[in-house]
Amino acid sequence: MDKTFQSYDDQSEAANCAPRLHALRGELAKRGLDGFIVPRADEHQGEYVPKRAERLAWLTAFTGSAGAAVVLADRAAIFVDGRYTLQVRQQTDAAQFDPRDITSEGPAVWIAANASKGQKIGYDPWLHTAAAVDGLKAAAAKAGAELVACDTNPIDAVWKDQPEAPAAKAVPHGIALAGETSEAKRLRIAEEIKAKGADAAVLTMPDSICWLLNIRGGDTPHTPFALAFAILGADGATDLFIDGRKTSPELVQHLGNSVRLRPPSGFAPALDGLRDKTVAADPATAAAAIFDRLEKAGARLVQMPDPCQLAKACKNSVEVEGMRKAHIRDGAALTKFLAWFAGEAPKQQLTEISASEKLEGFRKASGALADLSFDSISAASEHAAIPHYRVTRSSNLPILKDRIYLIDSGGQYPDGTTDVTRTLIVGAPTAEMKDRFTRVLKGHIALATVKFPEGTTGMALDAFARRPLWDAGLDYDHGTGHGVGCYLSVHEGPQNISKRHVPQALMPGMVISNEPGFYKAGEYGIRIENLIVVQEAPGSDRRMMEFETITLAPIDLDLVEPSLLTPEERDWLNAYHARVREALSHLVDGETRPWLEHATRGI
Repeated sequence: MDKTFQSYDDQSEAANCAPRLHALRGELAKRGLDGFIVPRADEHQGEYVPKRAERLAWLTAFTGSAGAAVVLADRAAIFVDGRYTLQVRQQTDAAQFDPRDITSEGPAVWIAANASKGQKIGYDPWLHTAAAVDGLKAAAAKAGAELVACDTNPIDAVWKDQPEAPAAKAVPHGIALAGETSEAKRLRIAEEIKAKGADAAVLTMPDSICWLLNIRGGDTPHTPFALAFAILGADGATDLFIDGRKTSPELVQHLGNSVRLRPPSGFAPALDGLRDKTVAADPATAAAAIFDRLEKAGARLVQMPDPCQLAKACKNSVEVEGMRKAHIRDGAALTKFLAWFAGEAPKQQLTEISASEKLEGFRKASGALADLSFDSISAASEHAAIPHYRVTRSSNLPILKDRIYLIDSGGQYPDGTTDVTRTLIVGAPTAEMKDRFTRVLKGHIALATVKFPEGTTGMALDAFARRPLWDAGLDYDHGTGHGVGCYLSVHEGPQNISKRHVPQALMPGMVISNEPGFYKAGEYGIRIENLIVVQEAPGSDRRMMEFETITLAPIDLDLVEPSLLTPEERDWLNAYHARVREALSHLVDGETRPWLEHATRGI
């Protein structure tokens, strides 16, 4: 799930929409354009982007992690999914940007319905994938309009105080954390490239490049990325196109002679240099400009998924052990927060913001936290019914008695990434709350304990988490599980668990979330999230898989209705809490320890 608080005031940012939109339209007119498409993206198509690339937020004041806008001369629309329906109306100026649902009416559908014959609509080919551009071109043609690639981004021309490109140092990610040398990874992936008949692969995703070269950086919020492009040859040699300000003698030594450091300005010419070569690239993740350049250069294109993604997702034993250690450390911080919350929340002085900030403080106190792994979802009362709620100054609610509070949060540690959700009751829950919480818990346990044959996809397991809710005529509208990186992105493919068919089987070493939920609009929401690791199940006639739960933090027993649990489910919950108590007791302070004993009592 997409995941502390926004320090700016929503209303003051919204006041900038009209003058900025006016300035953009003036720039478009200078260029002979009638419109422009503004995605929430950078050149690497990542979920988290540097401040310089927050063009959608600058123009519309909307700060969600996904969305787009289309600007025409006489109208403009902003597109978000159901996660951000409330947020977009709080943040943007609806008189300037008409909020639309990106699922039912994305930019392509809107352009087809609103563009006029003969209009020229611009786009930045570095900010859209090749697959996305094909759909936008078809939509423009349907309206009799034309999609035009811009040499430079018109927003950059009118954004006078646009931040500089990030230049955080790229640092080695040592073998003690990575568990495999970069050379071994490069040779392994090079074999896959050769098997596809390609001479080289263009890599654009920062998590792939950081994993492949065993480096990390600080160019984007919450993800330790060094933004760069790379071309990996079929012999394992690599050209890394990275800002020289990010490098150091230590990095050069770490990368070795087979990795050539080149400036970002050399990337496009290097694509030209692949004339008559067979080049692999991922149309789902690589910018359209890359495909345009390769085609113009006369390269033979092989479309294939990013070759690093699956290998990166299947973590080795060193990475898995690092994830375990990170979760123990993180679990101790979360448990200290939960004990503090239990004492403070009944006073009814806490807010969504103050609680979120307190939890961040506990994580920082560990001394090992590099960053949060996403903007915390701190949601009280009816806000907990919004699965991807994001607190701002204007939306900040108090945490009240007899209401539910949901906190979805995580940390980035050099040895692992965490993501955990706990749902808490302040005071006394209603019978309905306990029923719904326990059904979510039953689904969580069903997924945590399932065994499945090798080759099984996440879609085949999704119903295990939903059945207890389905039995009562209930459901939730988000996926049940997303992949998680190891000191990389908290959202990682290609694996997932959801109703959506993803052909990738769940394989040993994959880390994925287990997060069923229930949401009653306008009243409360429930989610229980732990991270789980795929591992081989012993003692079977055929190769079977199972999950190991690595998140360790108490589940609120005041929300559990024991009569709804089977003996096996009760045994799992008691055993899980015994693990939590054993792992964390020596890591928490004297005030927290008695609370932990009670919070993990057997039922």
